Amino acid sequence: MLGEKKYFLFDIDGTLAVDTTLYDGTKEFLEWIEETGGRCFYITNNSTKSRKDYVEKFKNWGIRTEESQFMTASYAACLYLKKYYEGKKIFVLGTPSFIKELKEAGILVTEKAEDHVDCVLVGFDSTLNYDKMTDACRLLFQKEVDFLGTNPDLRCPASFGFIPDCGAICRMLEVTAGRKPYFIGKPNRLIADLCMQQCKGSTEEYLVVGDRLYTDIACGIEAGIETAVVYTGEADPEEVRTSIWKPDYAFDTIRQLYDAVRKARGEGAGR
Repeated sequence: MLGEKKYFLFDIDGTLAVDTTLYDGTKEFLEWIEETGGRCFYITNNSTKSRKDYVEKFKNWGIRTEESQFMTASYAACLYLKKYYEGKKIFVLGTPSFIKELKEAGILVTEKAEDHVDCVLVGFDSTLNYDKMTDACRLLFQKEVDFLGTNPDLRCPASFGFIPDCGAICRMLEVTAGRKPYFIGKPNRLIADLCMQQCKGSTEEYLVVGDRLYTDIACGIEAGIETAVVYTGEADPEEVRTSIWKPDYAFDTIRQLYDAVRKARGEGAGR
């Protein structure tokens, strides 16, 4: 039930904002959650920015946040590599910010197809070029080299429509090298679990909110949390009707979700 929700796990791109523009109702909703004793988390598959970058981005929107509220695909990748690839060399196809975050976490990173590489890690890379793709392929044709991706999203919302995301980059490598990646970010429930570990609330108190069914909604379902889709990004009602990933709630906008949550709590509409 919406009236029980206290902890909200929001996707960002296509859900709360597009590019640098917040959607109507986003700021009011996030502030209301914190003011009423709840907690906002941001579970994004965008690996181009670190958690520090996101704190600054939200600050520019006039929204106060802490690093611990952001469970990004890049942060999840750091934790995963620390657990399974400690001391091993990782070839990274990603942005400078992503690479910096990995290095600060103590990951041994290379951007060249060197000897003794144990794993290829692919992120959403806005600095992508053909040389990077060639190096990645050179390594992936070595069967002892593992293949990881930060997230399976095929496209990322932009003001004019969409641009290729990590999943699309991985798809190019997959059809070229004949290798399928293991994805660390959504729909992997790891990101949702990291949020729930902070608050210790019951699953009934959580809600995952996103615009994409096969990542956002699937992540909530995998974690046993109720989900809400908003139709400001990729998903639309027809996709919801035919998808195996069924959200518990659906709204045209984040403003409509905000109003519905307040109504469920016996309050008036949003500010």
